[in-house]
Amino acid sequence: MKKLKLLWMILKRTKATQILSGYIVFLFVSAAIIQLVEPDINHYGDALWYCYAVLSTAGFGDIVAITFIGKLVSVLVTIYTIFVVAIVTGVVVNYYGQIVEMQRRETAMMFLDKLERLPELSKEELEDISKRVKKFR
Repeated sequence: MKKLKLLWMILKRTKATQILSGYIVFLFVSAAIIQLVEPDINHYGDALWYCYAVLSTAGFGDIVAITFIGKLVSVLVTIYTIFVVAIVTGVVVNYYGQIVEMQRRETAMMFLDKLERLPELSKEELEDISKRVKKFR
């Protein structure tokens, strides 16, 4: 649950929620179009199920698009899904990379600060620095 909150925070901070919101709206509109143009899909729920089968690339086969517009919408849903997954994944990975880099820099700055104050440090702090240096070797 904590990781989901962190993921949501990252998506909000990077404005990726707008991409996801647009994608969800696109899926609902696509389902409405599918329901209108496909003769075998009579219920909106079935159209949403079909869109799910297309976006997950599972292609269950229980509902199939037979009209040109239905097939075109299916292709668009697939392509849009690939783009959204790529963009959101890239945003999250990049954000985590930036956090790791900031933590590394902060640790290095603290270490350099201690090195500048070497004569003032206690014996325990000096031993701590010694242990950290040995880890890097």
